Amino acid sequence: MVGRNAPSYNHGRDKVAYRGESQVSYGVFRYKGPYPPSGSHTCSWTVKALDAKGKTVAEGKSSKKLP
Repeated sequence: MVGRNAPSYNHGRDKVAYRGESQVSYGVFRYKGPYPPSGSHTCSWTVKALDAKGKTVAEGKSSKKLP
């Protein structure tokens, strides 16, 4: 996640090894949610699926103005 109004703030990022599961386990990511100190902020999320060599095989993106 990237906060467009504060792009240097680290919301966290992580990688999860895929082993055939149909869901990602609860708590596997470290993440600080979008809580703007004042006003509204636009946040963008990107999720990537990587192959064993680290090449992107699929990607999803979304943006939303909060709150």
